[in-house]
Amino acid sequence: MSFYTSLSGLKGAQTELGTVANNIANVGSYGFKKSRTEFGDIISSSRTTPGNGTRLKNIEQQFNQGGFEATSRELDLAIAGSGFFITRDELTGGNTAFTRNGKFKTDADGFLVDSNGGYVQGLPVDADGNVTATGLSAATNIQIPQTSGVPNATTLIDLTVSLPANADLPADRPVYTAANPYTFDRLDPNSYNHSTQTTVYDSAGNPISATVYYTRTGDATPSTWEARLFVGAEEATPGPVAMQFDAAGNRTAPAGPVTFDPVYPAGASAPLNLTLDLGATDQAAGPFTQRTLNQDGFAAGTLSDVTINDEGLVTATFSNGETSAVGKLAMANFTNPEGLKQLGDARWSVTGQSGDPTVGGAGEDGIGRIQAGALERANVDITEELVALISAQRNFQANAKAIETGNQMTQAIMNLRS
Repeated sequence: MSFYTSLSGLKGAQTELGTVANNIANVGSYGFKKSRTEFGDIISSSRTTPGNGTRLKNIEQQFNQGGFEATSRELDLAIAGSGFFITRDELTGGNTAFTRNGKFKTDADGFLVDSNGGYVQGLPVDADGNVTATGLSAATNIQIPQTSGVPNATTLIDLTVSLPANADLPADRPVYTAANPYTFDRLDPNSYNHSTQTTVYDSAGNPISATVYYTRTGDATPSTWEARLFVGAEEATPGPVAMQFDAAGNRTAPAGPVTFDPVYPAGASAPLNLTLDLGATDQAAGPFTQRTLNQDGFAAGTLSDVTINDEGLVTATFSNGETSAVGKLAMANFTNPEGLKQLGDARWSVTGQSGDPTVGGAGEDGIGRIQAGALERANVDITEELVALISAQRNFQANAKAIETGNQMTQAIMNLRS
């Protein structure tokens, strides 16, 4: 009988060795929770007979907090306290899993996914970030929008400059003679005095370069200039805009904004209907100075940043300055997390022993808060595991020794002679 008693001890020690080895092997796995073996004795039905060995009762998971590793990556998340992130393995529904591994990223379609490709679940929110529906049935895949807003085509360019009173005329430049009169060429800097450049947008939000070229055409009173507007390589018509300045440098013409015919540059999705407002443009002593340059068009904003606060609110920021509350991370808690079924890769699923999840937001109903820019390391203490490894090894050796001793006793009995 002692053989089988010690054999159960050997099997128990071997199981404990395997459990400790698994803990040590996963010391670098984010969100991993160590396990502990629990044994019970096998009793005999007789009071005069010793027990029959040991049996494995359970390999229990330990869900105590692991240490944090700072990563400074916004989509790396750790839970400070109890709770789990919720993921689903398919875009439409699919199996639900619970994880402590917050190493998330976005896929090609902007969905927030975990390291296994599972879709991270979130609760819907309004524009102010307030949750509008709760519970596991209300959780949906979190998708980060890549653009925001509707593009607006440019219609007005508001431009104010100060033109130098001592600017030369094209006829005064050596390259131009009576035989070779002045001809404007936007690619030839000698054919104009100054230029200003901005970006305008078509109805689809496509950016297009727009340039205004200034050429002095007369230095008498009134002093005269021409302004030519080019959108891309196309000149806006009718043009050029004739400007006049009195002796004090005040602009006397044109009297108001100038509206051009529709211009359709290469790359535009539709013609642009532009108006040029020269504002308080004047002529004065000193260098050419650009005072104001604004235009009223804009493209749709593109995603520039994603932030997640300690309550799990996911906020997207766009290049046009807009922000959007995308959703709030759905979090789950369990009455008995030790009863969860392991799925691997620091993921678990519900069982009858774990009970149904309590779903809410971070910081609610006993659920921990989110720490962005960090990951939870395995809750494995190498020192403790090495001590447990030595203990399991000693237990194995002791049971092996008991079997050896029992074998020697049996051999001695067999060697008895009458």
